[in-house]
Amino acid sequence: MPRSVIPSRGRKKKTELAAKLLVGWREWVVLPQLGIDAIKAKIDTGARTSAVHAFNIEPFHKDGEYWVRFDVHPLQRNDEVYKTCEAEVVDYRWVTNSGGGKEKRFVIVTMLRVGSDAWPIEVTLTDRDQMGFRMLLGRTAMERRLVVDPALSYCLGKSRRKKRIGKSRLVHGAVSIGAEEE
Repeated sequence: MPRSVIPSRGRKKKTELAAKLLVGWREWVVLPQLGIDAIKAKIDTGARTSAVHAFNIEPFHKDGEYWVRFDVHPLQRNDEVYKTCEAEVVDYRWVTNSGGGKEKRFVIVTMLRVGSDAWPIEVTLTDRDQMGFRMLLGRTAMERRLVVDPALSYCLGKSRRKKRIGKSRLVHGAVSIGAEEE
């Protein structure tokens, strides 16, 4: 009988894998410390750093610390809705963007909520206005927490937004994958 090409990882590896949250290549996430209740994120294992679309970026000092104020368009293809955010700057570093160019970006730490799990992540602030997603979740933020299945989308449900049911009724709230509509 031929041997398996994939080596056995043992019981410990299986337990570690089972403890991770399964996500698709795109998911709705929450940035509660920034007041962003829903933003569609591309889950990108090829990117090391996470990024959020930010504009009107203004650094300032608060209680002797370096902070940044910025606006975010949390919804794709909607430039009218925005949220003004403030966060402490933890770094200002060079980042290689998707086009291969280098740019200097402010780095903040904020809580990320994916499904019912939450943890702090580093996020860079950049103009993603021309990109398909307002947020990119990089592999550093996913380490030891998420497993990505690129064949799936929105494993954890859709955002809290109005959803038309029938001809005239609107329903507010989260829509879970596999949940039946009323």
